[in-house]
Amino acid sequence: MRSDVIEVSSRGEKMEAALKQADKVAAYKEMSPKNAVHLHLLTEEMMGLMRSITGDVTGKFWIEDENEEYQLHLQVEKWLTSETREKLLAASTTGKNSAAKGLMGRLRNFFEVGADEDVVAYTNPLVLPGMYETAAAPKMDWEWSMVQYEEALASTRQENRETVQEARDELEKSVVAHVADDVKVSIKGRVVEMIIYKKMA
Repeated sequence: MRSDVIEVSSRGEKMEAALKQADKVAAYKEMSPKNAVHLHLLTEEMMGLMRSITGDVTGKFWIEDENEEYQLHLQVEKWLTSETREKLLAASTTGKNSAAKGLMGRLRNFFEVGADEDVVAYTNPLVLPGMYETAAAPKMDWEWSMVQYEEALASTRQENRETVQEARDELEKSVVAHVADDVKVSIKGRVVEMIIYKKMA
C-alpha cells in the first residue's frame, strides 16, 4: 500500500495533513495504540526536520507498507541559494556547525547541502560515519544508513573516543533512533530522500 503524496514545506504548510495521514494509515491498518503512536511520532520527527531546513523548501511525504514494514518517505529537490551555500562552506572550513545538533539536526545537513560538490565532504564520514558513495553511481550519488552509522561508531578507533561518545549520546537522545528500525538518506543528483523504516509487530 502507498498513501497519497502530500507536498509539505519548510514553512509548515501541509504538515498537519501529513500527521493526519499517518493517523489514517494507522486506523486503516488497525494498528495497536502503541504502533499508532510510533507512526505518529516518526512522522512528527520527519516534519520537524523539514521545518528546520534553511530557506523556502518544498518536499513530498508519503507512507508505504509491505509485510508489516512501514516506510515513511520525505523527498526534497534542493537547489542551494548563494547565501545558504556560503554558510555551509563557512561551516565546512571550520569543521563545526553549531546549528547541527543531534541526529536529526545533522541529517538536516543532507537536505541543505544536497549534491553541492564543495561541501558534500563536510556531510560525509567526518560528521556522519556510515555514509558511502553508491556503487557504479555518479560521483555525487550518496547513501547513508543509521544502522551502518551505529556500526561505524562501534568500529571507530579509540583516538576519536570523544567524538564517538558525543555521537552515541546523540543517538540515545533521538526519538527516531529509539523508535525506528533504520533510517536511510540518499542524495541522487539534486534529489535528497529520507526513508524511515519501522516494522510493526
